[in-house]
Amino acid sequence: MGQGKLQKQRHELKYVIPEHLALAVRDFVRCYLDLDLNGADQPDLSYPVHSLYMDSPGMALYNSTINGDKNRFKLRIRFYNEREDTPVFLEIKRRMNNIISKKRVGAPRSCMPQILAGQIPDASYLYDQKSPADQAVFNDPALASQEQALIDFVDMVNRLEAQPVSHVAYRREAWVQPDSNQVRVTLDRQVRCEPDPGARMMTAMQNPTLVFGDWVILELKFTDRFPNWFRELVEIFNLTQCGAAKYVDGITLMGKDQTSELIASHMETHHAIGSPHSAGTRDHLKRREQAIAATF
Repeated sequence: MGQGKLQKQRHELKYVIPEHLALAVRDFVRCYLDLDLNGADQPDLSYPVHSLYMDSPGMALYNSTINGDKNRFKLRIRFYNEREDTPVFLEIKRRMNNIISKKRVGAPRSCMPQILAGQIPDASYLYDQKSPADQAVFNDPALASQEQALIDFVDMVNRLEAQPVSHVAYRREAWVQPDSNQVRVTLDRQVRCEPDPGARMMTAMQNPTLVFGDWVILELKFTDRFPNWFRELVEIFNLTQCGAAKYVDGITLMGKDQTSELIASHMETHHAIGSPHSAGTRDHLKRREQAIAATF
């Protein structure tokens, strides 16, 4: 069975800051945290992160953020490279105000057509390994939680009739607490977004929108109490908390209506050649039930 991660609740505070301030924050943070090993051998101390965001035909998940719903979630597939021998990660990221929880399970790229069609792959095909680039979450090795993360993701795909919408990519500089995952600071740069209804799962982008320009997204993450030195950091650099939703802000900049039309056009073409989605929601749910019965 594949590697699953069920993250305990944690807090995330976001700030949008200029590059010169990001460098000063780095110098402050390195007194308390260690650089994530995935960026240690890189000249910019960062590693690439790619996410394929999924949404309903009516963009329900996008709208939940725009409307300021207190309890909302994102459905995404995260990957770090194009190698066939490395997994992609299915994630449900829930937010209640500033409190975050995340279910995550790894799967081979070869399973993606089946998963995107709302079907559960055989359990033996799922990965039992850690992410090559994201060590921030809590690992729950229990088989039951791994199975449940997979089932929940596919269930959301079916319930929403979710389809690939947008590829979001950026460079992440991460600072972590030694021997613990209770405190983490990330600096995300070069945030780019483009429509990707075809789920190419490629790192190269064709015509991306630079979502935040040259600004850097700083995130302070903690699981228990707000560290005292976080408070000092915020006061010293006069930071103001704000929203910075990469998927939602990217769609807004690209134009929600234009993006929706592109996705709809792609789906119509896909239906014409016999896409598994063309049968509609009822067939989606039927396939899910059959897949669950066959798997377990």
